[in-house]
Amino acid sequence: MNDFVYEYPVKVYFGAGSASKAISEELAQYGPNVLLAYGGGSIRKTGIYDEITGLLRAAGKNITEFSGIMSNPTYAKVQEGAELARKNHIDFILAVGGGSVIDCCKIVAAQARMEGDIWEAQYGRGEMPEQMLPTGAVVTAFGTGAEMNNGAVITNEERLMKAPLAGAYHSFAVLDPEYTMSMPEKQVISGAFDTLSHCMETYFGTPREDNVSDEINEAIMRNVIRNIRRTLKEPGNEHIRSELIWDAAMAENGILKLGKTTDFQCHMLEHQLGAYTNCNHGQGLAVIHPVLYRHICKDAPEQFARFAENVFRIDPEGKTVEETARAGIEALADFIREIGLPGSFREMNIGADTDFRAVADTTMLTGGCCRRLTADELYEILRECI
Repeated sequence: MNDFVYEYPVKVYFGAGSASKAISEELAQYGPNVLLAYGGGSIRKTGIYDEITGLLRAAGKNITEFSGIMSNPTYAKVQEGAELARKNHIDFILAVGGGSVIDCCKIVAAQARMEGDIWEAQYGRGEMPEQMLPTGAVVTAFGTGAEMNNGAVITNEERLMKAPLAGAYHSFAVLDPEYTMSMPEKQVISGAFDTLSHCMETYFGTPREDNVSDEINEAIMRNVIRNIRRTLKEPGNEHIRSELIWDAAMAENGILKLGKTTDFQCHMLEHQLGAYTNCNHGQGLAVIHPVLYRHICKDAPEQFARFAENVFRIDPEGKTVEETARAGIEALADFIREIGLPGSFREMNIGADTDFRAVADTTMLTGGCCRRLTADELYEILRECI
């Protein structure tokens, strides 16, 4: 394993009723003004809004609402939230929702304390934010693990870029399975596949030798696969849901990445595809992953063979290492079809006339996987996905 230093700032409240305990205990140390952030209003329909606002008022907090945070949150929405925070002298930001809401608030927390433009600071001058408003997250849609880290994916519509920014760690996260039970089944499956993708993007990094982080990762991946299948049979099973929620957290709380150089090239490619098409993130990953892995498995066949054997239980008997590696990728593709996710861009209504050349040319290139791909290779992968 590579050298590392590990420190984890997010306090997790897991289980039924954990929001009450978290808000009463955590917000007591902050001032009275809370920015309550959420998405399109589904939390009002489910009763979560009434419960959270009741808890905030019981804690003596003044509530300023920041609503309408969209899937694939935009940079303009970040600036709107930062202005609300400044204008209302916000002491604490509470994000209630899924990855989009939680990501948006990480960057709002940083931008609200900056005089300049955070995008220009990070991408223009390489400067990371130093002062941020404190934040907390109440997860109502899982899969991204966004509550576990300080990275956020934001769409800059003016620049036609969907890219990561660094912002605030949430001081606490509420993971209550009951809050996620109203998620549509397609969203549950898509979100859980995003979790599997996070695991794979970490697993296929370096080092390539057996290591404890990868062995923990294999267990998480098997658990995700098993519980996606179980969800399709028992969508209302709260125990199954709790497993998937913790899988998502484990994929992004840093434990699987200890001693690893990760890759996330598939994520970078899908993000930029999203900047041009606004497509569903989990579905885009499902289409791209098998195609991308077919391109690179020959560069690390032993690692892909280990994935095939230990995650998808491929029997290596009578197969070469390369054949076992390819069998694991085909097992992944079969699993994607089995759980109802798309296998092509055409199934996502992404047409062949999409400017895939521009998508490939503007995608961030990463170097942590088997080899560093080129923009031309990414273009070829995108064309094969049609």
